[in-house]
Amino acid sequence: MINSLLKIPTIKLSNLPTPLDEANRLAEKIGLSKLFIKRDDLTGLAGGGNKARKLEFDFAEILNNNHNVIITAGGIQSNHARMTAAAARKLGIDIKLVLGGSDFDIPKGNLLLDVLFDAEIRYLINDDSNASLEAEMFKWANELKNEGKNPFVIPIGGSTGLGALGYVKAMQELSEQVETDNLQIILGVGSCGTFAGIILGAQLFLPNARIIGISVSRTNDAIKKRTLELINESASLINFKIEKEINIECYDKYHIEYGIITDESKKAIWDCANLEGILLDPIYTGKVMSGLIDLTNKNIINKNIPVVFIHTGGFPINFSFEEELSKNLNCKKIYSRI
Repeated sequence: MINSLLKIPTIKLSNLPTPLDEANRLAEKIGLSKLFIKRDDLTGLAGGGNKARKLEFDFAEILNNNHNVIITAGGIQSNHARMTAAAARKLGIDIKLVLGGSDFDIPKGNLLLDVLFDAEIRYLINDDSNASLEAEMFKWANELKNEGKNPFVIPIGGSTGLGALGYVKAMQELSEQVETDNLQIILGVGSCGTFAGIILGAQLFLPNARIIGISVSRTNDAIKKRTLELINESASLINFKIEKEINIECYDKYHIEYGIITDESKKAIWDCANLEGILLDPIYTGKVMSGLIDLTNKNIINKNIPVVFIHTGGFPINFSFEEELSKNLNCKKIYSRI
């Protein structure tokens, strides 16, 4: 099975292994005996993030099949879109993005970086539903085929069974960094690919670990259905037979809607920055940290078992939330007397 995993082609896009940092001050504030942060925000590609691990599999397939244009989709502050655009430019391939959300005047955060990578963008105003984004993406792909091009469509979030293998390998990497697999691993869940890879990878390399997802957009029922589909797809690619029932633990009460900051996530971002010097973001990791804090307060997370927080990146998003995040500005302006 591990040999099957190693035989699947990849192309290097990230700096691995990422560090596993212990966060003592934040652990003390939350009330945990030990808290580690797996720094996948430091994977390197275009500012870092979890998507690099998935794209290493996707881009190997893209190059092997001579695709000359890539299309993907996501919300206005999609980390996946930003990193896919960067990877495409790094490899000299054309990139198209279908994005959606509130209307804008000036591109900020990840959207600004998409512009810097010279991605051609089709933007759905006030509409970031998966169905609308996917419909426009496949419509565009057909247009490109009619023009004689060979497009490759990467689903929203890069979530496929193939891409999820990036996080199967990440769990092998984590198993080599920890002293015990008696762990609680917590992460954000959007399109479910990272979640699926971590659950499957933990079965292989950290069998006693408990995996806890925090939804940033979907309901628990939708997450369980999609995650199981991806786990089965990934397992078949590496010839792994799933013999025991898979428990999917996820909480969907820590977001209002995708892309909207919450008061609790704002406080979590502030605490992490001030106590550990680590940047979270308002859409993904800030909400996960707020969930970790709340679940610990409710004793749903065991305070005596080490917790590993998977930092999936996203710091550019902070630069699209200046108004909400700058209210704690502590700045004394000093004017020149000349």
